[in-house]
Amino acid sequence: MNSPYALRVRDLAHRPGEMREHSLDIEVPDAMGAGVIAVQVGAQMHIDLRLEGLHEGVLVSGHASAEAEGECSRCLIEISEPVEVDFAELFAYDASEEFDFFVQDDLVDTEQVVRDAVVLALPFQPVCRPDCPGLDPVTGERLADIGEPRAHEVIDPRWAALSGLAVADETDADSSRAASADATSTTTSQTTEGQERSEADQAD
Repeated sequence: MNSPYALRVRDLAHRPGEMREHSLDIEVPDAMGAGVIAVQVGAQMHIDLRLEGLHEGVLVSGHASAEAEGECSRCLIEISEPVEVDFAELFAYDASEEFDFFVQDDLVDTEQVVRDAVVLALPFQPVCRPDCPGLDPVTGERLADIGEPRAHEVIDPRWAALSGLAVADETDADSSRAASADATSTTTSQTTEGQERSEADQAD
């Protein structure tokens, strides 16, 4: 069995009461976790193990520690956090539906036991800090960097077309007011000129 998690238990097999302790330092060969955070390939994992011989098999208990890496589920920056887990599982001598793990060729492979414990301990929605404010919903900027969210004008898409009409109406109104002013100015000018001619005729 070519696994860094495997341990030989020949000296414990069928010897109830015998106990051994081991420490393993492993470079994780396969990532543990499939969400936004996981113990990545190549991460260093330390495992302290206690093996105890029983009548039914070998009881494996221990503690594993590693560093998980991923991204904050709110603001998406890269984060890392320690993972500490305890586990215990019986590896039976004889295959039976009562047990999930077995001693094979005088070896116990603890990989699946450790993996299950680590994956269950990983946070479902990891955050860079408990009060992470997340991202600005409009610009996508990280709110922790810019402070309070900026005010943005939000237009209901159902009224977006009418906003264009309003601008057009204002432009037409401005044009009408300008034309009216020009007409008034022309009328006033013509009236003034007529009055001046009338006064000149009366003087003659």
